[in-house]
Amino acid sequence: MEQTEKSKVYPEKGVLEKIKLWLSKKPLPSPTDRKKFDHDFAISTSFHGVHNIVRNRSRIRKVIWLAVVLGSVSLVVWQIYCRLVNYFTWPTTTSVEVQYVEKIEFPAVTFCNLNRFQMDAVAKFGVIFFLWNIVSKVLHHQEISANSTGFKEAIDFLASQQNFSITEFVKKYGFYLNNTTLLECDFFGKPCGSQDFVHVFTEYGNCFTFNHGENFEAKKKVSVSGRGLSLLFNVNQEKFTDDPTLGFVDAGIIFVIHSPKKVPQFDGLGLSSPVGMHARVTIRQVKTVHQEYPWGECNPSIKLQKFSTYSTSGCLKECKARHIEKQCGCLPFLLPGNGIECDLQKFYNCVSPTLDHIEVKGLCTMGTHNSSCPVPCEETEYPATISYSTFPSQKALKLLSKKLNQSQQYIRENLVNIEINYSDLNYKITQQQKAVSVSELLADVGGQLGLFCGASMITIIEIIEYIFTNFYWICILFLLKIPEMTPGARPAQNHLGNKNDIEEC
Repeated sequence: MEQTEKSKVYPEKGVLEKIKLWLSKKPLPSPTDRKKFDHDFAISTSFHGVHNIVRNRSRIRKVIWLAVVLGSVSLVVWQIYCRLVNYFTWPTTTSVEVQYVEKIEFPAVTFCNLNRFQMDAVAKFGVIFFLWNIVSKVLHHQEISANSTGFKEAIDFLASQQNFSITEFVKKYGFYLNNTTLLECDFFGKPCGSQDFVHVFTEYGNCFTFNHGENFEAKKKVSVSGRGLSLLFNVNQEKFTDDPTLGFVDAGIIFVIHSPKKVPQFDGLGLSSPVGMHARVTIRQVKTVHQEYPWGECNPSIKLQKFSTYSTSGCLKECKARHIEKQCGCLPFLLPGNGIECDLQKFYNCVSPTLDHIEVKGLCTMGTHNSSCPVPCEETEYPATISYSTFPSQKALKLLSKKLNQSQQYIRENLVNIEINYSDLNYKITQQQKAVSVSELLADVGGQLGLFCGASMITIIEIIEYIFTNFYWICILFLLKIPEMTPGARPAQNHLGNKNDIEEC
């Protein structure tokens, strides 16, 4: 043990001896030289005011200039501190710009019937309303009471109809779009029809999207304000119905205007048009650009697997799909993915409890940068202004009654006229920007240094060089005295002369 300890000590002494030998060959300045170096720095530095302290012979002037320099340094330190504090609060500004164009892209519009199911089919399967509410729970959170009559009926129904597919039922017996439900369609003076719509599932069952992003003729554009999409629907109340006990007590069309690249989101964004009304909708296009964290809340690194464009609603669907597929081994058909479709038993036994668990634990959150689904860095919205008038007028009522071979009362109770136009051929860009960039911060700090001290980057380099040189001399003196301070250390005999010189310093 003693031999190993000695072997550790001697190499250390050897290294220190080598450092001492190397430093002893370096010329060390005398105290006079060091004072001269300090004096030369003070009279030659570009830091204003310092040379006035050194050159003035009057003590009063020295004190005055010392106070001026110290005051200026204090002010510049305070100003720089305030600028740094302001920068690290990550301030932003919002700019609003209006861009005028010759042609503007028309949005996608998704239409649904407020009466979701065909009456004949519901007469045979009355529990379908409750079942669909269970299935559509994946789109937005809602409580399903286990004590309700519908719940008990659903249990009995599932016991007797184990191979029942609610997907096929809704697609077959839900609202449909053809020449009997879509009586007229006109887009910018050109006729359109049900073939221009794409079927989508929403909480309202079968819905149909005009100008869908995956359509061959998507990205339709208009070149004149006041003209756009005009539709005449027949909601056919005699054939379609819904359950008023679940809150579906209206008759008409509900629709949502959204980007062709986004999925329709009715929750809080749906617009309704009742029967016997002409709804005139005027829209504007608003593009919003958010900054990434820490200036804003968006996260540009997040990409969606099933959607080409990031959106909060699409992200929430994918988040729920991941948790449900992991927990239940299947995937609800209303959510994106290619997994095995969940049957109704799985919805009761696994999907519904998993959704409650996701809601309680906050596994799929939205809004802030550290949430599951932060706000998109760029999004396009279509704020709408809607007005209504009675449809049709008395004269038009007689004309339509004769044309459709229906009674006037039928036309009043079933027809919905919807018109969607742009107010102007422009779009508004609302952009969140960094209030202070790095270059602006450096310019501000440089301005404060120049204003109070006349300093620049070269001045800072001069000060760093001065501090480094003094630090270097101090280190040399300290390292050469280490052997003297080490207990039991043997002084180097061949360096006595240098030691005397060091003690002199």
